[in-house]
Amino acid sequence: MKKKQLTTEKRLGVQLYLVLFLYTVTGIGLDILAQFIFPKFDSKILSWLYWRIDMIFIFYLIIGFVCIFNYFWKKPWGYLDEVISATQTVYEQNDHPVALSDPLKELEEQLNQIKLSVLLSKQVAKEAEDRKNEIVMYLAHDIRTPLTTVIGYLSLLHEAPDMPEKQKEKYVQIALSKAERLEKLINELFEITKYNAHTVSLKKEKVDLQCLLAQVVDEIYPSLSAKGNSAAFTVDDDLVVYADPEKLARVFSNLLKNAAAYSYPNTEIIITAKRCGNSVQINFENHGRTIEPEQISGIFEKFNRLDEARLSDTGGAGLGLSIAEEIIRLHGGTITAFSENEMVSFVIMLPISD
Repeated sequence: MKKKQLTTEKRLGVQLYLVLFLYTVTGIGLDILAQFIFPKFDSKILSWLYWRIDMIFIFYLIIGFVCIFNYFWKKPWGYLDEVISATQTVYEQNDHPVALSDPLKELEEQLNQIKLSVLLSKQVAKEAEDRKNEIVMYLAHDIRTPLTTVIGYLSLLHEAPDMPEKQKEKYVQIALSKAERLEKLINELFEITKYNAHTVSLKKEKVDLQCLLAQVVDEIYPSLSAKGNSAAFTVDDDLVVYADPEKLARVFSNLLKNAAAYSYPNTEIIITAKRCGNSVQINFENHGRTIEPEQISGIFEKFNRLDEARLSDTGGAGLGLSIAEEIIRLHGGTITAFSENEMVSFVIMLPISD
């Protein structure tokens, strides 16, 4: 910016000296021409002017220099007014570009970039506000549904103390399951909030991926077998990473639960882990409905659930994949999703060591 100001200053200085020089040379030329022509005419006026031509030349210089200096004195202030007006234009909510004089073209370009950044920032802020409102709506639905059920069945139990034991046990069981679901939703919400606040620390150690994957598959076997699904995994020999085993198990569990929820019945979920240079690549692949590209791009967003799961009172808050992504990010890795030809794949890249 300073460089541009000096350039403009030098340019104005050159223009000033050039105008003064040309004006002075013109005056001298006119003076010489007048001294040559005036004596050739027998005129009292010309004779009067001839004897006072030096004084006229001085007045010519004084008046001209005053006008020239006044013009160049006002020019920087005109530029300043342009800049002040342009700064107001920068924050206007429109696509009108900033326009400045030629000496200020570099500043004009910078101000237009700033205006574009401001407009983009406001757009991002608006999208964030809309997303926040959407999240509030989702949370209201997700929490209200099980809570309404709990209150309803507890009210029935309270209003009918002589209810048959079998029916009472059924109502208690339903209320308990809905209360557990409500607890799960709230725990997921608190968990993703902790990750976003960067208050989660990793307790890293050497982790045998084959053992960890086997443990996770065993733990969610009931969820898999409910629809006749199964999981098969192949892991390179002696594949060890330096990671937090508890949180890495959470990632694998979330991905397997997601695969189980959206897989076709009686299909196999395939898990592979292999070494890729200084990293480990872990794939989770399942047979299920092809996910559209626009859905894939937002699959790790908070409170995102596919299809009509959002309208049901089953499933989580849509935070499982978001939590998985945050954990992998904390480990210095990446997680991406792909879907085509009725196959859904999640690919994790983890550094073997720090």
